[in-house]
Amino acid sequence: MVPSAEERRRHLTSRFPSWPRRTLGSHFRVHCREFAERPFLITSGSVYTYRETWEQCWKAAKALLAMGVRRRDHVAIWMANDPHYVFLKLAVALVGAVAVPLNTLLREEELEYMLRQSDSQWLFVHQTAGNNRLEATAAKVLARIEQEGGTALKGGVCLPTSGDSPDPRFLTWHDFLAKAAQVGDGDLEQRIQQSEYPDEVSDIIYTSGTTGLPKGVMLTHDMFLRCAFSTALSRAFEDGRRVFTPLPFYHVFAYVEGLLAVSFVGGAVIFTPQFQPRESLALIERHRATDFLCVPSMLVAILNHPERERYDLSSLHALMCAAAPAPVPIWERAVRELGVKEICTGYGGTEATASTVHTEVGDPVEVVATRVGRIKPAGASGLPEFGGANVQYKVVDPSTGEDLPEGSVGELTVRGNTVTRGYYKKPQETAAVIDKDGWFRTGDLGRIDEKGYIEFLGRSKEMYKVSGENVSQKEVEEVISRHPAVSQVYVVGVPDPLTTETGAAFIELKPGATCTRREIIRWCQDHLAKFKVPRYVWFVEPGTWPMTGTGKIQKFRLEEIARERLVQSASAQVSPGEGNPE
Repeated sequence: MVPSAEERRRHLTSRFPSWPRRTLGSHFRVHCREFAERPFLITSGSVYTYRETWEQCWKAAKALLAMGVRRRDHVAIWMANDPHYVFLKLAVALVGAVAVPLNTLLREEELEYMLRQSDSQWLFVHQTAGNNRLEATAAKVLARIEQEGGTALKGGVCLPTSGDSPDPRFLTWHDFLAKAAQVGDGDLEQRIQQSEYPDEVSDIIYTSGTTGLPKGVMLTHDMFLRCAFSTALSRAFEDGRRVFTPLPFYHVFAYVEGLLAVSFVGGAVIFTPQFQPRESLALIERHRATDFLCVPSMLVAILNHPERERYDLSSLHALMCAAAPAPVPIWERAVRELGVKEICTGYGGTEATASTVHTEVGDPVEVVATRVGRIKPAGASGLPEFGGANVQYKVVDPSTGEDLPEGSVGELTVRGNTVTRGYYKKPQETAAVIDKDGWFRTGDLGRIDEKGYIEFLGRSKEMYKVSGENVSQKEVEEVISRHPAVSQVYVVGVPDPLTTETGAAFIELKPGATCTRREIIRWCQDHLAKFKVPRYVWFVEPGTWPMTGTGKIQKFRLEEIARERLVQSASAQVSPGEGNPE
């Protein structure tokens, strides 16, 4: 029997009556001692306790010292979810270096850009991640860097996954760890003491790149820990919570909301290197996960899996699905079919460390589907100037930046002690979005209602104009998602010679469902103003959506696909008899 949310919160706040300002390394030292024999990292093939995790982290930290990693050196980590990723990430923090986590879906040019732009001195890679040959790609980049120069890169380490010998430019993980024998425990202790600065940058995390050139967001040890503690308090983590997530640790969602947050309650994170619905179901059942952390596309895949009912998912009582909107029917199915009692969505972003707002434990489906939450409680981690929270929000005019009255729709802005101070080596980009008082312009449209809940209305650029009328892509998506045959939908704006722009809808149907363009158009005509009805409708097969490595749909790619179809053939347009809104 899970205690009530208030009981769980009281237990957590009693453990932290005041905020212990720590680095990530010192935080884990404390908690790995307290929860030594509890499981912490669980995969399909391994289980590491807190004590075993600390031992591996300690050894990797000594190896980093032996390799010559100094305080504030930048260590790029191009690895899939794996216990070694966690060992290395914590080891980098212990020695006072800065981690640069990289998306495993990067292409060669993107990798080179980020290594150069971040001034990374060291690179750790998995030999492969899914179908991506990371080591082969990294070797090409390193060869070019060696030839052209211009970076501070000193060396790399490869974790073999394919059985092939790594490129000679890389040490193997085994040879890297062997270097630990050259460093005494006292040497590492001295480095740890020299690195006890919670407000120093611990990570440079590149934005996911759904739009524009990626920028390196600088985040500190203290930001991560305050945000993670606030999540545990907001979602009322019980002692020993087990979070299952297939989301990548190189992104803040899984790293903060899962890995770091469970450490405050001696919990475990159950994870996979990549998302596979059947493996996910098996891990939830086998390890009795109590919480599921995902994005909507993953939740849809789990709900639609033909063998889902074969698995015992009765241990699940909580679900957090965020990073993109999920319509009411998906939430209703999750509650009904997965048996989860505490559903949650949230909102934040890399620049704010992770989530800044959550819906409340016990909120009904209608609230969770239409709001992204209100500011998370912070307990001892909050500050008086933010009303005891970690952040503040306000809404401004997207064009002028002027504050708007309460209840207005505008651009969401946030400031607080988990909000980045800027982008690495990008002062102009930083100045464009962070003002002198620390307010960060999110680029998101929204409204704060009378209860403090934020209504997310899409990116400020996720609006298009039809004959001078603004159309919110999210609004059209919400309407189409309610059609009984629709599993998920994304809408983009495309050029139109008559109306300047018009809508194009990409739709994935539920398994076994059938639907025509004409039916979708008629559905929209029944629920939307005429100018909001999309002119183009295309159906998408499951698994073929263009996505970032964190499971977000890449709308800019959908825009490109739509434009390509319109240019390639006039037949891509919906014919008058098949769905023209006229």
